[in-house]
Amino acid sequence: MRFLRENTAALLIDVQDRLLPVVAGADDVVRLTARLIRGLQVLDVPVVPVRQYPKGLGDLAQPVREALGEHTPSDKLTFSAWDTPQIAERVRALGKTTLLVFGMETHVCVLQTVVDFVNDGYDVVVATDCVSSRKLSDHETALRRIQDEGAVLTTSESILFELLRAAGTDTFKQISTLIR
Repeated sequence: MRFLRENTAALLIDVQDRLLPVVAGADDVVRLTARLIRGLQVLDVPVVPVRQYPKGLGDLAQPVREALGEHTPSDKLTFSAWDTPQIAERVRALGKTTLLVFGMETHVCVLQTVVDFVNDGYDVVVATDCVSSRKLSDHETALRRIQDEGAVLTTSESILFELLRAAGTDTFKQISTLIR
């Protein structure tokens, strides 16, 4: 399966302040998530940010908010973003067939969201360096299940270059600068 930017949207799940102190490798996940968001913006790939119960888990992490700019997050109480109708509709309204998913926690909200969007017919790709859980065993087990459910696992850098497709353009230069 080949991912094309004109067919792709992204769903950012729950990279929130109060999760960061307990999630494995949170600093790297936040840094790479912000970089991925900036790259997707360069490529004109829409990003739908969601937050789990912000009253309890806080807002999206500051670097992520800065990368998003004017995006408005959708809030949810469900673990799967699919189970919150306004989020599922927000994604559907973009008219894309591929959904790039990244965020926290891999074994709960990311996993359940991926399963639901795969079951709805989306080609789902997960940026493995932009997802994590509190325990690495939960994270690793969830990645295996995500792949078994039909999603594709890749890295944020790999997906940016796949969506880019060619060098020698101003867009390539912008992506290359982000990756360095």
